[in-house]
Amino acid sequence: MMIALLLAAAPAGALSSDVAYELLVDGRDAAAISAIESGEDLTRDPARLLNLGIAYARRGEEAKARALFELAYRARDRVELETATGEWIDSRTLARQALAMLDGGGFGAAGRVARN
Repeated sequence: MMIALLLAAAPAGALSSDVAYELLVDGRDAAAISAIESGEDLTRDPARLLNLGIAYARRGEEAKARALFELAYRARDRVELETATGEWIDSRTLARQALAMLDGGGFGAAGRVARN
């Protein structure tokens, strides 16, 4: 199943800081990893966890990606993230979809990414 590009715009007061949207869209996964990991308290932000997982998945580091998607799924804070098609989707739903994509080998340059 191919998942469309996600533009995760967190609602007012949300946790997201740098989710490296532009870097991921440009295919600069290593730079995205660096940008996302340099932020504060990554484990509380589902959008950053999802994008970091995508960057690792696209680099072939599936174990790291899976751990990040699972953290996003279990995160205490849930956020609604806006997709490129204008849909608002719960972060846990996106995490489940990312895990399914990982299981199905569906990650490539067009994986979902989040933008703040």
